[in-house]
Amino acid sequence: MIDKNAVRVEAEDLYRSGKLLCSEAIVHTFNEALGGPLPQEAVKMSSGFPVGMGVLGTGGCTCGALSGGVMVLGLVYGRANPGDEAPEVLDKARELHDWFLAEKGSTCCRSLIRQLEFGSDEHIDQCVRFTGDVAERLAQMLNGDLAFA
Repeated sequence: MIDKNAVRVEAEDLYRSGKLLCSEAIVHTFNEALGGPLPQEAVKMSSGFPVGMGVLGTGGCTCGALSGGVMVLGLVYGRANPGDEAPEVLDKARELHDWFLAEKGSTCCRSLIRQLEFGSDEHIDQCVRFTGDVAERLAQMLNGDLAFA
């Protein structure tokens, strides 16, 4: 079982400290929680997703925390080889997306941070919280899967 509070705190702390941004914090935290199946280069793969895919100051559209969460779902439920079956990953990704949309009102980083000054305490606090929310929800999803737990 993944401790949902521990992954929340870890992901939030990594973001708040500036050591990692949203998607990176999610991927790093869950790689560790899952026993480190990925090399650290996997965190590098997630480095283009923060701020709605790297549009500093204006925000692109897909929330980086959500993108990192979908990457984690791919790690657990995705296909490893061409031709492998992986229908569950799409259902899980949709579940995470729909939950985020219902909770936050949008999945678009630009919309989520529009009213905030980029880099302000309010902006950082909101994104730290969203990163923690995604980490907690991922833990709940993974723990709820009897085949995984």
